[in-house]
Amino acid sequence: MNFETQAIRTQLSNASQKEHSAPVYLTSSFTFDNAEEARAKFNDEIPGNIYSRYSNPNTDEFIQKLCLLEGAEDGLATATGMSAMFTSMAGLLQHGDHVLASRALFGSTHQLFTKVFPKWGIEHSYFNLHRPEKWESLITPKTKMIFVETPSNPGLDIVDLEYLGQLAEKHNLILNVDNCFATPYLQNPIEWGAHIVTHSATKFIDGQGRTLGGAIVGKKDLIEELRFFARHTGPSLSPFNAWVLSKSLETLAVRMEKHCENAFKIASYLEGHEELELVKYPFLESHPQCELAKKQMKHGGAIVTFIVKGGLERGVRFLDSLNMLSLTPNLGDTRTTVTHPASTTHSKLTEEERASVGIAPGLVRISVGLENVNDILGDIEQALQASKEKTVNPRIENLIKV
Repeated sequence: MNFETQAIRTQLSNASQKEHSAPVYLTSSFTFDNAEEARAKFNDEIPGNIYSRYSNPNTDEFIQKLCLLEGAEDGLATATGMSAMFTSMAGLLQHGDHVLASRALFGSTHQLFTKVFPKWGIEHSYFNLHRPEKWESLITPKTKMIFVETPSNPGLDIVDLEYLGQLAEKHNLILNVDNCFATPYLQNPIEWGAHIVTHSATKFIDGQGRTLGGAIVGKKDLIEELRFFARHTGPSLSPFNAWVLSKSLETLAVRMEKHCENAFKIASYLEGHEELELVKYPFLESHPQCELAKKQMKHGGAIVTFIVKGGLERGVRFLDSLNMLSLTPNLGDTRTTVTHPASTTHSKLTEEERASVGIAPGLVRISVGLENVNDILGDIEQALQASKEKTVNPRIENLIKV
């Protein structure tokens, strides 16, 4: 079956009520017919649900769909995107291991590598996305995993997944790819050699800013190790959130088509705008990795970034001049959202660290929604014009100190 049909028609078998849409299984535990069944299930001798921290029909349906869409052998659901990122690494790494990671990462993932994992003796090295000829030289005898996100957040840099897949195979490493920005509709890292694919389902998979969730899919043997870790550390997705996310997958294809259509039109309109220094979007010919993006992605995605002329102060005035677009750190919503990464999602990075991944003080990240594209552009245009005025904003001084 095709992508859309798998996303819509994959669901739980009918229960006694012959319902057309899967019900929500709001239960903490499940019963057994006898003591022997309980023993056998706890020892993994027979399949079945025991406790919703371990598994639940709703999380099972959600993961079954996502595995089909990503081309994965197995998977597990988690409470948030960051619990998925953490579990996908902590469940496989131990003291003395080394991770090779792209420098361009979401702020909280960066904190895992620099603040959390060092406490456990897990080291990392960052590679420069623009110097692939240097990547292999950073692999050490202790390297166990390669971790990347592509497109990157928020710089929209593209990582060559085919090359990394070959590199991982050559050195017997685990390739772990954060596929949040692209979703399985636009990109399937497993096709290029990834062993694990992680998602913040909070974003485009949910698609309406309603709920939190995460997912890890990939090779069955690796997922078994991660399932053991998750079962005993408890980053479980709630049955209700799993039900919401499973239903959301049914509209992922049609939503991503419209997201990408709007985003490309907006990026094309803004490119060369007299009030902007730079506009970045993977499918613009001006993007330095446009051909690579087109090779491994179906469309360019829903994220557009640009740098407003005038630096931080002008950027703040632009944000404060928006009338319709939402100022929020989230992305992947039906509603267009706007973020200033330097003062929010990536504020814990040093100025040098931000500069190294292209996060300028005036950088604005827009997650393009499903509104009429002319209304989105109208709000951006009026805010750019309004931000020309040299009005004093008391928040600017605080932002400069970040």
